[in-house]
Amino acid sequence: MENLQLKQTANEIRHGILNSIFHAKSGHPGGSLSAADILTYLYFEELSIDPKNPQDPARDRFVLSKGHAAPALYAALAERGYFPKEDLSTLRQIGSHLQGHPDINHTIGIDMSTGSLGQGFSAAVGMAAAAQMYGDDYRVYALCGDGELQEGQIWEAAMLAGHRELDNLVLIVDNNGLQIDGDIMEVCSPYPIRDKFAAFHFYTLEADGHDFDELRKAFQKAKTLKGKPTVIIADTVKGKAVSFMEHQAGWHGVAPDEEQYKTAKDELKRVGDRLCQN
Repeated sequence: MENLQLKQTANEIRHGILNSIFHAKSGHPGGSLSAADILTYLYFEELSIDPKNPQDPARDRFVLSKGHAAPALYAALAERGYFPKEDLSTLRQIGSHLQGHPDINHTIGIDMSTGSLGQGFSAAVGMAAAAQMYGDDYRVYALCGDGELQEGQIWEAAMLAGHRELDNLVLIVDNNGLQIDGDIMEVCSPYPIRDKFAAFHFYTLEADGHDFDELRKAFQKAKTLKGKPTVIIADTVKGKAVSFMEHQAGWHGVAPDEEQYKTAKDELKRVGDRLCQN
């Protein structure tokens, strides 16, 4: 897919994120918006998947370890054709298949239930180890937050992944610099992220998480690397593309009111209009 199409798709995914959180009156917009471009690249360029055959045993696996960003994953899945986009407005509602966090038993296209931070990456490591043991060719991708790196379970999983030389595993860190309590540097700094993963025997790559050329270069490079797992540290902006949400920790887990929703949607519409003119 060309970069222009990816940008247009990412903008539609951001519309989906806002729609679902506004109608739910709860959710996590900041970290969902920061991850939208990464998920766009994964679901429309990188992953070997087929919405018409979602349980294909040969498919690539994706685990959203930062499970609170479920609105972004749901919007990506809907845009990719796993279920109707209209379902997004049922987020967190009784009877909906779209839970507040990903649930493998409710939502088509979900490879692992997540929510408790750190556990999703552990599951991804297990999937990659299983593929290695049985000689399967699928690759495993996981997305975690930079604040999530404060969880000890992340490093237990990384230790095993490095030890087992899981070169079919790629972890992406959504490095937006903020978590629910504020700046990650002030809460409990995970830096230097690159050096720490290198110490756990990972190949380490960096990219602008909103630049599709840089994302493409990093993911393509990861496929050539053998003998160790790879981490891509993707620098992002929390609340990306909604001006009053950008760089604001306060938008970690707060739904917009009607006026804020309209303002945000208008901003995304202007972005879409500009992209259509290119």
